[in-house]
Amino acid sequence: MTATLLDGQALALKLRERLRKQVSELAGRAGRPPGLAVVRVGDNPASAAYVRNKKAACERVGIASFEHHLPVTTAQADLLEIVRDLNGDDRVDGILLQLPLPEGLEERSLLHAIAPDKDVDGLHAFNMGLLMSGEPGLRSCTPAGVMEILADAEIPLAGKRAVVVGRSILVGKPLGLMLLEANATVTIAHSRTNHLAELTRQADILVVAIGRPRAIGADAIKPGAIAIDVGINRVMEGGKSKLVGDIDFEAALEVAGAITPVPGGVGPMTVTMLLYNTLLSYCRRLDLPPVDLRAS
Repeated sequence: MTATLLDGQALALKLRERLRKQVSELAGRAGRPPGLAVVRVGDNPASAAYVRNKKAACERVGIASFEHHLPVTTAQADLLEIVRDLNGDDRVDGILLQLPLPEGLEERSLLHAIAPDKDVDGLHAFNMGLLMSGEPGLRSCTPAGVMEILADAEIPLAGKRAVVVGRSILVGKPLGLMLLEANATVTIAHSRTNHLAELTRQADILVVAIGRPRAIGADAIKPGAIAIDVGINRVMEGGKSKLVGDIDFEAALEVAGAITPVPGGVGPMTVTMLLYNTLLSYCRRLDLPPVDLRAS
């Protein structure tokens, strides 16, 4: 068996073209484009690269990007003031606080300071509560991207057993709720789960997001399962740096029915869902019809 590749990059390009057309149409009607503000503190190279990627993606679909790059010495109170100013800025429909923050800054209070209707990362407790209750709202970008990959591949979820390895508020917990909403039977596991491989081998849908390179091997995957790899890990091999996932990709190819590659799988869809959330917030705030990502 050779697994089918679930190409998140190709899907992201298709969906971003839909977003671009919608932004072009709505911006003329509203008199301004949607706006995304990104707040970055310090000079973490990975964070800088992520922000550049998000800014470029915004430009391609016509979303205005407002970057606030602050020194690592920025105080919590000053950062809170910037977030509150952005809450009141009518040009801004979405606010993204780039994580991780430098040591000494407390992220939870900052995330909760973002107005829920501008919380395009879907991490505010209000939006998490909407997800928990099954109501529409701004949803976490990476889990939402995973669900779009599954939907685009027409993978049935109802009645299937899904195992999510990872329990963070960024991926594991919200994704578990989204899969439950799609009528899957969901188990959330993590790095301390006893007999983890025995559990993952029962999964029809296996999602791994624990941040450990190649932590899940072929022996931990049910033959024919759908394997979604959320991990992005930089490793040195043969004297060169490369990105690998949390699943042993080469080994899993011979067992899984379908699998997302790293890079080129979930990552591009995370950014796409950030753009979608920004447009969704824009449409709600200006009483405009939102784009349907799944419309042909």
